[in-house]
Amino acid sequence: MTATSPQVLLLSHPTGNANVRAAALAFHRAGVLQEFHSCLCWNNRAFLVGLLPSALRLELERRSFPDLPLSIQHSHPWREAARLAAVKFGWHRLTRHQNGLFCIDRVIRSFDRRVAAALPRIPGLRAVYAYEDAALTTFSVAQHLGLTRIYELPIGYWKSARQIFAEEAELQPHWAPTLTGLRDSAFKLARKDAELDKADVVIVASQFVRQTLVNHRACSVPIHVVPYGAPPPTIQPLRAPGSGPLRVLFVGSLGQRKGLSYLLEAVAQLAGAVTLTLIGRPTSTSCAPLTAALERHTAIPSLPHGAILQQMLQHDVLVFPSLFEGFGLVLTEALSQGLPVIATPHTAGPELIRDGVEGFIVPIRDSAAIAQRLAELAADRDRLAGMRLACLRRAAVISWSTYQAALVEAVAPLLHH
Repeated sequence: MTATSPQVLLLSHPTGNANVRAAALAFHRAGVLQEFHSCLCWNNRAFLVGLLPSALRLELERRSFPDLPLSIQHSHPWREAARLAAVKFGWHRLTRHQNGLFCIDRVIRSFDRRVAAALPRIPGLRAVYAYEDAALTTFSVAQHLGLTRIYELPIGYWKSARQIFAEEAELQPHWAPTLTGLRDSAFKLARKDAELDKADVVIVASQFVRQTLVNHRACSVPIHVVPYGAPPPTIQPLRAPGSGPLRVLFVGSLGQRKGLSYLLEAVAQLAGAVTLTLIGRPTSTSCAPLTAALERHTAIPSLPHGAILQQMLQHDVLVFPSLFEGFGLVLTEALSQGLPVIATPHTAGPELIRDGVEGFIVPIRDSAAIAQRLAELAADRDRLAGMRLACLRRAAVISWSTYQAALVEAVAPLLHH
């Protein structure tokens, strides 16, 4: 597709994270993006921006899309603004899981309805591109209008998640409170299946996600695997591996979906040969082993994206032992900072990491395998230094521009009908 291609696609996502931004920019540069919808499309070039408090300005910056023309950006802000205010002021009842007046599920369903209502007024539209949990009403109206429906599933299929989480709750009962996916209602899960049923094609970011759909025969339409990209490789000098304890980093929500207990067991097995930094918020306040871990190790609840990249530069290895994932953008971010990765096959690790080159792939639920790989890196700092350079080379290959080209190639045939 070229810049003279007709603008025939609407892309919608409630928040607009890194992969959504890359997709929107790819479709815009290909000349096919007619409208982009999100809850908050903040204009960071507005006249009064400089008068806002710095904390609020930084929060809104995360919801700005400066690479897209303002003319194609459409906001549906009110319910999301109320949710953000409720979170800010600690009004927890208003954001209670699935039931609160301004919980994330209600925000997303409201957003979906508003995008759907916009479709009939858009001339020349041929296709809609929407994401899990925010697609059902959009797809229902699009189907009535004869539009092609492109669905992105950013994490594995829910029935696979339920199976793994139920097993985990038995294996690690003390960690069960952190498995928030087990609390999803039948209504929410039925919506996920209804979205899949209305899709003409499904886009996923890893073979793991594709396999969860195949295993459960969850959809009968084509599934395209388009892995997300990596930031540009850092130009900052890499930290020389020292002779002290191996500096291990974990980034992500702190709960058992991420396999956190197995990382903690591995670190305990190495008894002082490693240090551990945890960046992320707990998914439960009633998990005793997690509470103990936060006291024992360096714990940072939240950091801006740039500060996380700086933390990666200061560590020796990232461990991402997820039991159930879609991709794991933290993996490509680590590679871009020259940080070797230990990950499981239930992430995009196998697509991103060559085992023994940029890191290691270990089985899920295997603390001994994690400990073994950490011990190897702690004992061979020259190998660790070589891996760091390999990570930078790999990040250059799996760039966001590579993702964008692959996504446009996958979607292009669907826009001509």
